[in-house]
Amino acid sequence: MRRASVRPTIDGKLTEADWKRADAVTFQFPWTEQTGAKQKTTARLLWDDEFLYISYECEDADITAHYTKRDDPTYKDDAVEAFINPRPSQTDAYFGFEMNVRAVMFDYIYFQAKYLVKRMNLEGFQLATHSNGTMNASGDKDQGWNLEVAIPFSEFEPLNSTTPKAGDNWTINLNRWDGVEPDRRLSLWSDSAMVQPNPHNIRRFGTMVFVR
Repeated sequence: MRRASVRPTIDGKLTEADWKRADAVTFQFPWTEQTGAKQKTTARLLWDDEFLYISYECEDADITAHYTKRDDPTYKDDAVEAFINPRPSQTDAYFGFEMNVRAVMFDYIYFQAKYLVKRMNLEGFQLATHSNGTMNASGDKDQGWNLEVAIPFSEFEPLNSTTPKAGDNWTINLNRWDGVEPDRRLSLWSDSAMVQPNPHNIRRFGTMVFVR
């Protein structure tokens, strides 16, 4: 993961040169029983002394989202997620950030693979989306949407009290929920290896390396 040369403007448009240089990951579709369209998602990551930056580019022919309040169940909308473990030596807890196309955040700590602590409310983050289409209008054909988020490293202190430096490793998974039931689909960067569509498996997170 490259270091940003200039702090990105969080507007969902992804026009900065650093985003274009950042390495891209494309999501996969492990669960063949799902019937939703296989729409492409590309994610990129950057960092600096204060923030972790994540961007998503989502192809989407029918943009849909209804939840508007902080900590609503955004994963039921067209939404993306970042699951982050800032201390890979432990595998009992990680941060979850679930964000819909309306730029609504649902954040928590997931503990021991069964406890979701919703009372954690991230502060100081920046979140924006940009859509190329008409939300909640199924009669037309949309092109897609982008999401961009900046997460302060200070917010990871419950699991890791140190700011990362070049050469450090964290583990992460990036996911997307797409479509409307019953034609809904989950895609993700690293296959969670779960039998049913489920991204919550910390032992299958990929490795995020901080580089200059």
